[in-house]
Amino acid sequence: MRTTAPVLLITGAGRGIGAATARLAAQRGWDVAVNYARDAGAAEAVASEVRAAGRRAITVAADVADEAAVLAMFERVDGELGRLSGLVNNAGIVDRQARLDEMTMARWQRMWAVNISSSLLCAREAVRRMSRRHGGAGGAIVNLGSVAARLGSPNLYIDYAVSKGAIDTFTHGLALEVAAEGIRVNAVRPGLIDTDIHATSGDRGRPQAAAGLIPMQRPGGADEVATAIVWLLSAEASYTTGAILDVGGGR
Repeated sequence: MRTTAPVLLITGAGRGIGAATARLAAQRGWDVAVNYARDAGAAEAVASEVRAAGRRAITVAADVADEAAVLAMFERVDGELGRLSGLVNNAGIVDRQARLDEMTMARWQRMWAVNISSSLLCAREAVRRMSRRHGGAGGAIVNLGSVAARLGSPNLYIDYAVSKGAIDTFTHGLALEVAAEGIRVNAVRPGLIDTDIHATSGDRGRPQAAAGLIPMQRPGGADEVATAIVWLLSAEASYTTGAILDVGGGR
């Protein structure tokens, strides 16, 4: 086993796309910090799989919408794994299906905090560590958007679509801001992916039920999204920045 490896932090990595990304990144040679909000057991299971692949792993509990918690998380990564080389802004939430005129301000504030502010906050700390302007060696950031940003999600969760539209804009702007400092910034926009996030919206079976809306006639899998994320992190994507890659089965 190599004694040194690039260090990757994945937010919301205890389940779904984040967990799949952690497993694949470990297979491709990354040491991984597995962030989670509540389920320590699930996060430790992912970390165990990373270690089984011969790489180092730590689990870090943090609400990524809380600045103090994020600062402490990055300090732990610094101290236990070393200088950061990659960040995947994967943590995100959805809410119950509703029309705009049925939503509350409290719902929107939490949505913006978790889906938008946390990505800016984590990216800020990553830039402070990776940018050549700050003495870093460069690195890569991958943000998780959604094809909902294009579709708008009417009658479902238009607020979620709005939050993911913001991620598109953020990805483009930050990519331009730090391109000359050795940092690449890209985004992956999943479509209907078969993960348990749909249970939060009250429709656990939505990916299968909506398969007819997808040109490929099936929902995607978390591993299929992880493949795109890990490619964007890799040296194979060395001339790719500011890109937004749809992984949505053609939708």
